[in-house]
Amino acid sequence: YQPRLVAVDLAYLRTLDDHNFRGGLAEVIKYGMIADAEFFAWLEGSIGAALAHDPAVLEHIVKRSCEIKAQVVGADERESGLRAILNYGHTFGHAIESLGQYRGLGDQPVAQFHGQAVAIGMNAAADLAVRMGLLTDQERERQRALIEAAGLPTRLPEPLRADDLIARMYGDKKVAGGKLRFVLPHAIGHVELHSDVPEAQL
Repeated sequence: YQPRLVAVDLAYLRTLDDHNFRGGLAEVIKYGMIADAEFFAWLEGSIGAALAHDPAVLEHIVKRSCEIKAQVVGADERESGLRAILNYGHTFGHAIESLGQYRGLGDQPVAQFHGQAVAIGMNAAADLAVRMGLLTDQERERQRALIEAAGLPTRLPEPLRADDLIARMYGDKKVAGGKLRFVLPHAIGHVELHSDVPEAQL
């Protein structure tokens, strides 16, 4: 059932510690990547103010993020297709969280905090998209720079075995017909679902 109302109190954000606040920004950056290049560009110029908890900036961030999610979910309520784009960065991110047993990796709490794992996952997805000829180096670098400007990681603090990561990915809800499905960027503001990713590329 759909809610009659979604109420957002920005004062709640002040109760978050730094890791969780920054982790939330990973999901915000995701919304720009999947659906709104203009919002992404605005974030590039506003991320510092967001980290400083500027009320007007946070209000726009929350409002636009809610709008994008509502548009996607409204168009695909039962997750039959379009809604999967909300999982951008999550196929890699969930595998990282799982392998770290939700306690962290190395000296960083990467796998303990969802947003940090998703940030690394978005970077990995963009790298994969570049290797597959779907995304330009310039756009990948813009995403990486924004993630880092938000104080989020873009790489694992210590290496994980590729085979282990891939095995965990097969346990993800985005697996369909025995094939891994990835949400990959084609441009800032536009992603598509791919189930034809060669394992060698991973």
